[in-house]
Amino acid sequence: MKYLDLTFANPATNLACDEALLELYETNAADEVLLRVWEPRDHFIVLGHSNRLHSEVKFSACQRDQIPVLRRVSGGGAVMQGPGCLNYCLVLNAQALRLRSIGAAFRYVLERHCRLISQLAGVQVCMQGSSDLTVAGRKFSGNAQYRKARYVLVHGTFLLNFDLSMIARYLGMPGKQPAYRQHRPHLEFITNLNLISAQVRDCIRDGWNAVEKFSDVPLARMEALVKERYGREEWSKKF
Repeated sequence: MKYLDLTFANPATNLACDEALLELYETNAADEVLLRVWEPRDHFIVLGHSNRLHSEVKFSACQRDQIPVLRRVSGGGAVMQGPGCLNYCLVLNAQALRLRSIGAAFRYVLERHCRLISQLAGVQVCMQGSSDLTVAGRKFSGNAQYRKARYVLVHGTFLLNFDLSMIARYLGMPGKQPAYRQHRPHLEFITNLNLISAQVRDCIRDGWNAVEKFSDVPLARMEALVKERYGREEWSKKF
């Protein structure tokens, strides 16, 4: 597996990078798979592809405090990003790995992350809902995916040392909730891992055996995606 540790200053560029990497592998039909990690430098919100802006986000508070709201191509719910979060992106050969369904891809990735984080943190990590990782029933990682014909993008966030009060301040209660949440408010539902970012990055990298450095970053396609999609209000506010 190849490895890319790369964060861009612009939130839209970070989202575009994930999609551009998936397109690169899909187009070139490479056999390799890729792990990317990145850490946001500023606070912003990312909606899932079909989320309704004013249902998922406290938009007036975001406008008041100048918190950007973006939208990704993958599913799932709205996510608050910022310092204290660690993001990963896996581009996997769905055909070769027999990841023919959404559930199979999530199990393939998240069962491994359960084992890795359990060993690192010395706690029992569980997969709950369709794509959450939890400790003692509290969520610290949300995950989503976007599929092409041959390759699948699975990406997600680890809450390490994030200011959790910001999630309650800027995100509404999601319209679709997993049963295990039991309608708990944000601050009773989420938690930090309280781990150092470098530890988690190394753990994930070793766990996926991502030893080869990736250098073919598709910068031109990323720039185009920012202009076409991620940097446009029409995209962010489409629902």
